[in-house]
Amino acid sequence: MKVLIVEDDPLHRAYLHESVAAALPECVAVIEAASGEEGERLARENPAAHVVMDLQMAPRNGIEAARTIWRERPATRILFWSNYADEAYVRGVARIVPDGAAYGYVLKSASDERLRLALRSIFVENQCVVDREVRGTQALSFGRRGGFTEGEYDILLDVALGLTDRAIAERRGMSLRSVQNRLQQIYDTLDVHDQGAGGRFNLRARAVTTAFLRKLLNHGALEKAEAELDRWLAGRKG
Repeated sequence: MKVLIVEDDPLHRAYLHESVAAALPECVAVIEAASGEEGERLARENPAAHVVMDLQMAPRNGIEAARTIWRERPATRILFWSNYADEAYVRGVARIVPDGAAYGYVLKSASDERLRLALRSIFVENQCVVDREVRGTQALSFGRRGGFTEGEYDILLDVALGLTDRAIAERRGMSLRSVQNRLQQIYDTLDVHDQGAGGRFNLRARAVTTAFLRKLLNHGALEKAEAELDRWLAGRKG
């Protein structure tokens, strides 16, 4: 067994190296990458390696790196190890996990024992492991009570990217009325209204600000969405 650690903080890499050695005595090699790009390259060079992946890295974050690895090798087992259980990260991971893949999402605040148990559960027993706090975010995000549907979340991203209602309708293959109805649902979910404010609020801008403050959006989610928008626009020109 080989394990590839993708983590930009050298102290965290060293800690993960020690944890892998303690949890997985059958591991014959621990490979380290200091960036998402390097992680993708080393994963190609070591196609049988399991992966421990940080999420917040620059310029290429862990979700982008994991998506590339899974696109090329869907059977790869990946443990995401992160400081964050924000909805933007949870949704980002959920969107890229291949069907049937064994993966994990463990917070950096978890105990040594918890991390080692997750390593064995995912890499040896082929089981999924998700921390309780992350599961709570998943339940809120995908349980639909107080959260967004995937369609609504896509439109929230489009609004954050500055697309007009007509552009969103064209991109998502929807009618203009359907887009406007979903926008109203987004405003209702975020409790964004202009009642009694005398027209002082731009509801689109207010919705994006509220989503950032509630950690429904973050830099990584918008970076990924911007790249997808660029590909769509390039396709329209072609």
